[in-house]
Amino acid sequence: MGHHAHHMQMFKRKFWISLALTIPILLLSETIQTWLGLTWLKVPYQQEILLILSAIIYAYGGLPFLQGMVEEVRNRQPGMMTLIGTAISVAFFYSAATVFLITGMDFFWELATLIDIMLLGHWIEAKSVLGASRALEELVRIMPTTAHLVKDGEVSEVPVSQLKAGDLVLVRPGEKIPSDGVVAEGESFVNEALLTGESKPVHKEKEGKVIGGAINGEGVLKVRIEKTGEETYLAQVIKLVRTAQESRSRTQDLANRAAALLFYVALGVGIITFVAWSVAASTNMALERTVTVLVIACPHALGLAIPLVVALSTSITAKSGILIRDRKAFEMIKDVDAVAFDKTGTLTEGKFGVSDVVAYIPEAKLLALTASVELNSEHIIAKAIVSYANEKGLKIPN
Repeated sequence: MGHHAHHMQMFKRKFWISLALTIPILLLSETIQTWLGLTWLKVPYQQEILLILSAIIYAYGGLPFLQGMVEEVRNRQPGMMTLIGTAISVAFFYSAATVFLITGMDFFWELATLIDIMLLGHWIEAKSVLGASRALEELVRIMPTTAHLVKDGEVSEVPVSQLKAGDLVLVRPGEKIPSDGVVAEGESFVNEALLTGESKPVHKEKEGKVIGGAINGEGVLKVRIEKTGEETYLAQVIKLVRTAQESRSRTQDLANRAAALLFYVALGVGIITFVAWSVAASTNMALERTVTVLVIACPHALGLAIPLVVALSTSITAKSGILIRDRKAFEMIKDVDAVAFDKTGTLTEGKFGVSDVVAYIPEAKLLALTASVELNSEHIIAKAIVSYANEKGLKIPN
């Protein structure tokens, strides 16, 4: 989760700093001044100030996209980052040239707002992934932190992190099994609902496999540890979900392919524009029109829409306790006509309870006697009857 948190904080910090620098750029840009009727707002060295502010945004806020562009070009797979990197680079260097070398319209405010929008999109996406990572933390908390190690007939409490394959541990009633292993001694019912979805307690006896994080019932077990750390069942589940979070969805792949196609189209149209305007007008005019084409080609909406879709789908499912294993499969849900559920523990809580009592003797007496019979039983229906009697405040004879 630390990596995701750092990623989110980086985009958040870059966005707010870039946005703060964008405000004076907007106020000093001639186009914006004309739109807002602020043509009187002139300051000495206005273009130089715009260049300095834009240079900071380009180098600081645009760095992730420039790095992404280099990576895509190196892999010969141009995509969204190449399109963004090309647009902001062309806009910046051409605008810088208009300050000192050539006559033309600058693109400082377009450069700044483009970087702001892309940073916002990536911040939102990183924040959603972090939210899903917090849901994974809840899985990690299932595991106990200590275990009762049995060595030379003595029982000592040790951190779970110190356990290794072959160790023998004691698991008392109601405790969590510290790691994956096999029952060496004892017999009990084990609750694996949070791990496997199986709502009914599973009977375990000698040579039976147990999962770390499962809750022991009323019996006492001695478990021989077989797997620890990253090899355990729970660790593999967490790894699987993390891999899914970092994978790209079909929509993201499609957007990236569209961006790659748009990059080549923009490049081709840009070259045609430059040649045509060089012949029809001047080199300066041709440069300005070419830069306009490349900047406009950058998909502002696509750069924000895709992260928003990913963010919403990830955060909503994570809040509902749903961890997505495969993003592409998740996107296919819209085409699903019917769903078959294992009801118990999925649509219901998986807990038995008394719904009605039909008695030919006083109900309280019947409940008390029935609860007395079931008092020492580990069966889930027996526990439901005893619990119902206790809720009624009945005195249960032993």
